[in-house]
Amino acid sequence: MSSLYWHTTGAGNRDLVLLHGWGLNAEVWQNIVPRLSPHFRLHLVDLPGFGRSTSSGPLTLPEMAQQLLPYLPERAVLLGWSLGALVASQLALLQPERVRALISVASSPCFTAHDSWAGIKPETLESFQQQLSENYQRTVERFLALQTMGTDNARQDMRQLKEVVLSQPAPSIAVLQGGLEILRQADLRPALDQLSVPFFRLYGALDGLVPRRIAAELDSRWPQSRSVVMEKAAHAPFISHPEAFCQEVMQFIDAAT
Repeated sequence: MSSLYWHTTGAGNRDLVLLHGWGLNAEVWQNIVPRLSPHFRLHLVDLPGFGRSTSSGPLTLPEMAQQLLPYLPERAVLLGWSLGALVASQLALLQPERVRALISVASSPCFTAHDSWAGIKPETLESFQQQLSENYQRTVERFLALQTMGTDNARQDMRQLKEVVLSQPAPSIAVLQGGLEILRQADLRPALDQLSVPFFRLYGALDGLVPRRIAAELDSRWPQSRSVVMEKAAHAPFISHPEAFCQEVMQFIDAAT
């Protein structure tokens, strides 16, 4: 088993696993831990290759999920943000009997735009991959800026994300490029059509990476799931609107469990 950073805290009797997004680490949840810890047993994870889980090189999406499986509590709620939501979804697809519910935050089952599907242009992700080799810090900062653009406190939110990146060991360029490759290639739409666990999708209306129209398209495709679009939030709603975000999460979990 590879060594993962997996920290458990909280006073609740229900397990809630939090999986962060590309380039970041578990410290990104610092705004919401005090709000959620009285209600849940929180599991704060650095994904393989990120933060304190540095023993891993670049992985595919199934490989990343397989590394997390041995640590996963029985009947946990999985909450994933962006890339982390793809990992959480893969876990729910691999072993649905071990997952109580799935929460996807500012994410898409297919991040890349093609045909009539809205998303990130493939050349944009390819450009990020190329620029990582040329100027790591500037490329990561540019990606973080996209995540907060348009919110009332965009500069402050961007600063907080940057502090999270700098607070822990930097991922290798190979791991970062591998994460972008997952975002570029993954398409979980057909697999998630068969998802059997309660599923909640939370979006930011101002998100520059996951267009809000995705919410309505998936409402039609997955009528068994529920979605909320936070009107003044962008790609990191738990940072810009922590109180409203936690209320939505708690209401869903209370209803689902």
